[in-house]
Amino acid sequence: MIPTLRLALAAALLAAGHAAAATDAARVAAVLKATPLIDGHNDWVEALRDREGDGRWTLDLTAGLDQKPIPYNTDIARLRRGHVGGQFWSVFVSTNLPGKVQVEETLEQIDLVRQFVARYPKDFALARTAADVRRIHREGRIASLIGVEGGGQIDADLSVLRAYHDLGAGYLTLTHVKNLDWADSATDDPQHRGLTPFGVAVVGELNRLGMLVDLSHVSEDTMRAALKASKAPVMFSHSSARALDDHPRNVSDDVLKLVAANGGVVMVNFAEAYISDTYRRWEADNAAEKTRLNAPPYAGLDIGQPDKAKADYAVWAAAHPAPAVTLAMVADHIEHIAKVAGVDHVGIGSDFDGVGNALPAGLGGVDTFPALLVELARRGWSDTDLAKVAGNNILRVMTAAEAVAASLAGTPPSNASLPDR
Repeated sequence: MIPTLRLALAAALLAAGHAAAATDAARVAAVLKATPLIDGHNDWVEALRDREGDGRWTLDLTAGLDQKPIPYNTDIARLRRGHVGGQFWSVFVSTNLPGKVQVEETLEQIDLVRQFVARYPKDFALARTAADVRRIHREGRIASLIGVEGGGQIDADLSVLRAYHDLGAGYLTLTHVKNLDWADSATDDPQHRGLTPFGVAVVGELNRLGMLVDLSHVSEDTMRAALKASKAPVMFSHSSARALDDHPRNVSDDVLKLVAANGGVVMVNFAEAYISDTYRRWEADNAAEKTRLNAPPYAGLDIGQPDKAKADYAVWAAAHPAPAVTLAMVADHIEHIAKVAGVDHVGIGSDFDGVGNALPAGLGGVDTFPALLVELARRGWSDTDLAKVAGNNILRVMTAAEAVAASLAGTPPSNASLPDR
């Protein structure tokens, strides 16, 4: 081919690519104007508490939090640029705390959500129902929902669960990183092989209240038990596809099929360890190398020599760089879940401000959500299906849970308790 012709062809192809990208971006913008983009999980509240101390109550949240010494993934300006229409704010506390302290700190974090919503009424409004979310989105504000990220935070007391509901909590994650006396975690050794009778009662009370049963962080046996017990569709607020990344926090194809039968939704997590199996393995090797060099007492090769341990680790790290994880890989998880469970059963659950900087290239903050949808549009997703993954699927799940709660309106509150209480 004549060089000038080759250059002209390359320029034409580049121009066509830019035109297609612009068309996809315009399509996504139109979808998000009509449909609220709803993220199933953001840890901004916990991050504010941990980093700002008492300043969390008055910190200016409008813009610039990405310029902090430890950058945040979230602020109001970036939420606006990301066309976020609804956000489940996670209220998480450490599983190492005594139960009563977990309750106290959960209440404080719920209060923090309610206070920043009150401080910025032009930007936020509290939402309880799917209709609330749609109304708030039409008003040009961000619907703020609350998710309690760990069953330990109810201290095995259904009265506490009801109090959280009354304060606006919309879901309960049944476990976090450790087993409870009534449910097994994905990241602990099996104890109950799923749910105990009290765990089944928790699911029933969530159904009665209209709160969503969140199965992120739970073991596969717990997933199956909760899916069997729940009268309402469930959610996975921030989990990905186990077929692509064999992390126990992710969802297997077998369970994805059960989620489809239940009518639930899996909201894809962006954390690198849940997206790339190669990265997950590198992360384990990285931690093991640090331990190998400096594990107390006596075991580490460089124990008692921190400078040597640091230097030796630098040599290892230079030879073993972290594998790249990209936005396109997150889109792969969305497409896999849509293929196995159906496009009606997948959503977005970022885990922003909960995983530090361990995020894929192209998905570094709440302003980047549209780029993920543009990637799906580029792959041929219709506007209808883009709207489903953006928010319509979780809104359908919320609506169905509300209908189940209405059908149980005559059912008295459960007074179930653990056998030793």
